[in-house]
Amino acid sequence: MWAYVANRIGLAAVVVLIALSVNFAIPRIMPGDPVEQQLAAISAAGGQTGDMAEAAKALRQRFQLDRPIWEQYLGYLWNVARADLGVSVANYPQRVSEIVLSGLPWTVGLLGLSTLISFGLGTLTGALMAWPSAPRALRLLALPLVLVSAIPYFVIGLVLLALLGIVWPILPVAGGYPFGQVMNADLPTALGVLKHGILPALSIVLASLGAWALAMRGMVVSVLGEDYMMLAEAKGLTERRIFLAYGVRNALLPQFTQLALKLGALVSGAILVEVIFAYPGIGYKLYVAIGQKDVFVVQGIVLLLSLSIAAAMLILDLFYPLIDPRVAARSS
Repeated sequence: MWAYVANRIGLAAVVVLIALSVNFAIPRIMPGDPVEQQLAAISAAGGQTGDMAEAAKALRQRFQLDRPIWEQYLGYLWNVARADLGVSVANYPQRVSEIVLSGLPWTVGLLGLSTLISFGLGTLTGALMAWPSAPRALRLLALPLVLVSAIPYFVIGLVLLALLGIVWPILPVAGGYPFGQVMNADLPTALGVLKHGILPALSIVLASLGAWALAMRGMVVSVLGEDYMMLAEAKGLTERRIFLAYGVRNALLPQFTQLALKLGALVSGAILVEVIFAYPGIGYKLYVAIGQKDVFVVQGIVLLLSLSIAAAMLILDLFYPLIDPRVAARSS
């Protein structure tokens, strides 16, 4: 068991190191110069009248972009080890950690809750669709779920925005809370945040519900003919216990793997949804930072994404033996 844990932790460390290296390289190979882009924006707004070349040189020295790549890489690793993500090029002197932390609660709340709801409903629906004694009406859901699962998040989001936000203005179409409202820990603020989150959350739930249900349906169908299912029936166990303890439990491993990946990749999955609804989450901030070529903000957010996926997979690997003891036995 301990050898299995050590192996998984070592593998996670290698993945993190590779992710750090890729995260460092990608912003630097993107076309365009972040310093020149920011100076051009300042000059266009009438805020820069001096020597542009001297200003660019000073900014590169300030952000340490004039150093050799290997020095920048070592400095980047050292800063990450100290949890120092640097400062924003486009919003200097605001720190990257402040930008990330300001959007993280919105994304975790929206995507995390939506993913868990769609996972729970989809998994249960898919298991019941495959169970022989389940109501036949559930099997008719297969075709609609296939159709809905083929539609991307943002397309469903646009449809919901048009129908429930414009044609029938029932729900707000943009923002995370009412415009001009002061955020406080009270009921009106909570209701305002909840109302603004319904449309983006609903688009995510509808888009992913079918994938969860169809995947679970296929897994339950594959375990129905297993020997342990027939043995459970021969023992005279109740159908509910057979369904939950033998059918659902043994079909859940692939679902948990996908859930860990979904939760780990909340940021990337939220970008288009947050852009459509102007939701103040970390995905929208990543979209803005890419447009501004804000190197350090892009690095910080992508680093968070990489670490969250690695952490989710590590936690999942460590919990696998508790779900199915055969996993640890095969690895030992």
